[in-house]
Amino acid sequence: MIPAGFDYHAPRSVGDAIQLLGTLGSDAKLLAGGHSLLPMMKLRFAQPMHLIDLNRIDALRGIREDGATVVIGAMTVENELIRSPLLREKVPLLPEAARQIGDPQVRNRGTIGGDIAHGDPGNDHPALAIALDAVLVLEGPNGSRRVPADGFFKGTYMTDMAEDEILVEIRVPAFAPKTGYAYEKLKRKTGDWATAAAAVVLRIDGGGNVSHVRIALTNLAPTALRAVDAEAAVLGKPLTDASIADAAAKAMAICDPAEDLRGDRDYKTAMAGQMVKRALAKAAARCQ
Repeated sequence: MIPAGFDYHAPRSVGDAIQLLGTLGSDAKLLAGGHSLLPMMKLRFAQPMHLIDLNRIDALRGIREDGATVVIGAMTVENELIRSPLLREKVPLLPEAARQIGDPQVRNRGTIGGDIAHGDPGNDHPALAIALDAVLVLEGPNGSRRVPADGFFKGTYMTDMAEDEILVEIRVPAFAPKTGYAYEKLKRKTGDWATAAAAVVLRIDGGGNVSHVRIALTNLAPTALRAVDAEAAVLGKPLTDASIADAAAKAMAICDPAEDLRGDRDYKTAMAGQMVKRALAKAAARCQ
């Protein structure tokens, strides 16, 4: 189908984009990579009167260090995450997971910020951001504010970002030594959203006990989920087959997936448990 008519705007700075948002209000939508918004516009599920294209704002791109934090511009595309030596050294979960997103064409245009800000539970970066303890930097007419990823996602296509704000940066703590990580994703084919996926970040202390763990789930509820009870099932104790199974069961208990062509609720929930088991085992093997 063909989208409804709209006016196109291409600001050159974040300030100009914020000013446009303030002027145009709810009639405007931000355009990042376009892989979520444009299909919705073609189906006329979304009919913005104004489209504000962020692609000409160079300040929204790039990956850099800020002390012990890695800062990623919101308009950084997936292939830049994959190729980044800094991310491979400091936050290797991100480039590894980015390889599982979409296909080469999607990864050339799709942005980390667009993936997060859209609030789609099927997108991969929300759960990854939660597992990484990421902080999201939002800018609006009243200045900037920082919001933890854990709590930013409120529901399907619903986030803590106001209509007149722009996601400008994703700030991720660099991994401590001997941090294990994994993103296990079940999907039907290349380019598909996850049937179920689990992101895990894990550390094990010198005594063999889990000293840090984050577990987050993709496409298993109206929003990305942090599996707090699953984390508690393994924290402070050795990681064993029994504790991994307990964590998987607790992760499954919070799942509320939508039924679709990828499977019914029971199947998706069962696959969530399997993804948690695989991700915990892989992350533990990397804690060396």
